[in-house]
Amino acid sequence: MAVVGVVLAGIAAVAHRPTRDLVRELVDEHGRISAWLVAAIATGGSLWFSESAGFPPCELCWYQRIAIYPLVVVLGIRALRRGGSRDLRLAGLVLVGLGLVVNLWHVAIETFPDLDTGACDAAVPCTVRWVEGIGFFTIPRLATVTLVLVGLALLVDRTDRRGRDDEPHPYDLHSNTPVGGPTP
Repeated sequence: MAVVGVVLAGIAAVAHRPTRDLVRELVDEHGRISAWLVAAIATGGSLWFSESAGFPPCELCWYQRIAIYPLVVVLGIRALRRGGSRDLRLAGLVLVGLGLVVNLWHVAIETFPDLDTGACDAAVPCTVRWVEGIGFFTIPRLATVTLVLVGLALLVDRTDRRGRDDEPHPYDLHSNTPVGGPTP
């Protein structure tokens, strides 16, 4: 139910104009670096769960990793580009979309194990709840939050649509103008 709530809140944030405008202002200012940070933390957390905590990832977790891990690189490059990048934005949205398809199925069979058709490995079933923080945040639901946050940031980010190439981005490594302005 919490996942449905997060998804509905995300849809409302995009559909409700005043909320969407507020989110856009925040995203225009910090969205690209925040989206990258969310993906990087999710990647680090995923590796910690499997390598340090000893939770073996199920097959569906692997597919979600395939969608989330490249987001660190894609969003990192996008954050460093002055005007964003439509191609990287599209690549990020495709990865998020594919990840969400797998993720929502994973959450469904984790919540309702009878839906599992046996496609997952019996040694590492997709229905096992390794972590259940705050009563409902399992690993697949954490992936849902990651994918929804990154997806929303990419959907409302308009920096690559405005042609703001004359303004240096604070994280731009290729700008001839220093971040603080021209030097005397």
